[in-house]
Amino acid sequence: MSKKIVVVGGVAAGAGAAAKARRIDEQAEIIIFEKGAYVSFANCGLPYYVGDHIKKRDELFLVTPERFRQRFNIDVHVNHEVTAINSGEKSVEVVDHATGRSFKETYDKLVIATGGSPIRPPLDGIDLKNIFNLWTVPDADAVKAFVTEKKPRQAVVVGGGFIGLEAAENLVDQGVKVHLVEMLHQVMPPFDPEMTMPLVKHLKQLGVEIHLQDGVAKFLGNDEVSGVQLAGGQVIETPLVVLAVGVKPNIQLAKAAGLTIGEKGGIAVDKRMLTSNPHIYAAGDAVEIYHLVSGKKVRIPLAGPANKQGRVAGANAAGGSLEFPGAYGTSIVKVAKLTAAKTGLNEAEAWAEGFDFQVSYTHSPDHAGYYPGADTMMVKILFDKDTGHLLGGQIVGPKGVDKRIDILATAIYSKLTVYDLENLDLAYAPPYSSAKDPVIMAGMTAANILRGEVLTWSTDDLRAALDNEEEIQLVDVRTPVEYKNGHVPGAINLPLDDLRDKFGELDSHKKTILYCGIGYRSYLAYKILKDRGFGDLRHISGGFRSWSLTLPE
Repeated sequence: MSKKIVVVGGVAAGAGAAAKARRIDEQAEIIIFEKGAYVSFANCGLPYYVGDHIKKRDELFLVTPERFRQRFNIDVHVNHEVTAINSGEKSVEVVDHATGRSFKETYDKLVIATGGSPIRPPLDGIDLKNIFNLWTVPDADAVKAFVTEKKPRQAVVVGGGFIGLEAAENLVDQGVKVHLVEMLHQVMPPFDPEMTMPLVKHLKQLGVEIHLQDGVAKFLGNDEVSGVQLAGGQVIETPLVVLAVGVKPNIQLAKAAGLTIGEKGGIAVDKRMLTSNPHIYAAGDAVEIYHLVSGKKVRIPLAGPANKQGRVAGANAAGGSLEFPGAYGTSIVKVAKLTAAKTGLNEAEAWAEGFDFQVSYTHSPDHAGYYPGADTMMVKILFDKDTGHLLGGQIVGPKGVDKRIDILATAIYSKLTVYDLENLDLAYAPPYSSAKDPVIMAGMTAANILRGEVLTWSTDDLRAALDNEEEIQLVDVRTPVEYKNGHVPGAINLPLDDLRDKFGELDSHKKTILYCGIGYRSYLAYKILKDRGFGDLRHISGGFRSWSLTLPE
């Protein structure tokens, strides 16, 4: 007797679950109910469709209901909403929104892939016309049609996360003046604050006005939105608003069916994606999973984990035996000519989880500096003080960020240490990398710190010392020309190449802080002065480049 598998929801997790279930069991009856009009579409591509980088709308659709039927023998019912799960009798209640008809469908195994929904804060004016989300194909259609037909001169994007930044960039590409509003003190909350400052500066260069630590108080207008009043009192006139303030998991069905909901507000599942009911699996944005660094349960609403979870849930629903061990939120975002990427824990998360860790910053070209077109990327890694195990990494730069963050993600998954990073055997040719790849350089720098070869300060440490008027001897070991073009306030200039002859001009009994351009020359200066009896030495990780990139405007 063939098994009957019902999947609630499509897109990444649901569509993937159904397709994998078919590959496990050719005889199973598989049905997908999707309440929207599209069962499988590239929601990550929606901002780029609005910005006209994706020219053809049809390119957003990955697999159509017809293709599911022809290739996989799977019945897909779009515009069909599952309104209840009757776990006792193993059935779901369904409404066909095209006809209004309601009916029940039985199942042997059920996969819940209800995903998430964009948050719409309960503010005055939230229901005015032309306040859009950018979450579904109809959302993208609406925004694109408005921009094309109305040609707005100005727009407000609320939220500085992935979707907010992508929406801002693509609206700018369409000639729209953008105001980006973020109630936190930084854009891209998963990143550490200093790693987001280059993004903010770059957006400002594009003409985007950024309003940090200032949320929306209310939306203005009668029938259509005409402006946004910020909490600080400023009013921004605009005929177009894009909301990107976060996503909440769609757990109503699961909760009503009596399934266990976890501490983070998602459906609780084990590594087989099995819920608290032995006949029901769940996957995607609605579930909680293990964080592979902290070991704690988290919600990571990203397409990569959702696809893998769907695959596992579908396989097991069909009688297979797969596991999804967890994830650590590897993510990447394009912001015009810059790319920012993250994997593992950031500093706040590492502190919250009780890790005793250190940080290093490096600035490396994406390929050999002598080969034309090299651009510098800023690399930050977090590593355990005792073991050297990599805990997290963040990278910002114009090119080559993607492959380096993937190396760091693989290193975390493999439980490599920074000592392993400095010994990686990575491909090198001048157009592609340097003999010491940026990841290898990050590993070497971190390993030097762990071996006790050098003591470091971050730019935050230096800033705190200056703010508190701590008595330090701050030495800039760059050339006089570099110093003249910009330096840290209070620094004296003693170039590295003169240091062996002129170190006597410094007070060896004072706490001495060294910096250079990116940290290499100050490391050499540290060694020279250490050998000459300077006892209290630090050098600035990442050097003046880190200092200047993280200066608030």
